[in-house]
Amino acid sequence: MLSKTSRLIAEVEPTINLIYPIFGDVKPPVSSIPEDPLVAIPKLVGTGINLFLLLAGVMVLIYLLWGAYDWIVSGGNKEAIVKAQNKIMNAVIGIVVVVAAITIFTVVTGNILGIINFSDGWKFNIPHL
Repeated sequence: MLSKTSRLIAEVEPTINLIYPIFGDVKPPVSSIPEDPLVAIPKLVGTGINLFLLLAGVMVLIYLLWGAYDWIVSGGNKEAIVKAQNKIMNAVIGIVVVVAAITIFTVVTGNILGIINFSDGWKFNIPHL
């Protein structure tokens, strides 16, 4: 009796699993980095550039707010006001440096190297055989 039941289960189980998959369809995980190196390298570099710009902007904003706070709490102390003004000036210089770096990068990569920034990322024309 047990062998008949085992045979019946062995015959019916594949059919049941095809009709009613217990855990659903198994699919590989979706990756944001393509497998093709000609697509993956530019995407990685573009993500690095975007991350750098985000980090630079946040750091400039923090430094600017820090200088403004120091100015507010200086209490009229000339030395503290000068330090706060220097922090604010350095933050503004930082903004100018970041904007200049973006401009130089865009001119050099776009006009000279042929690298283009699309809405979905950077497109690099990497020379290959």
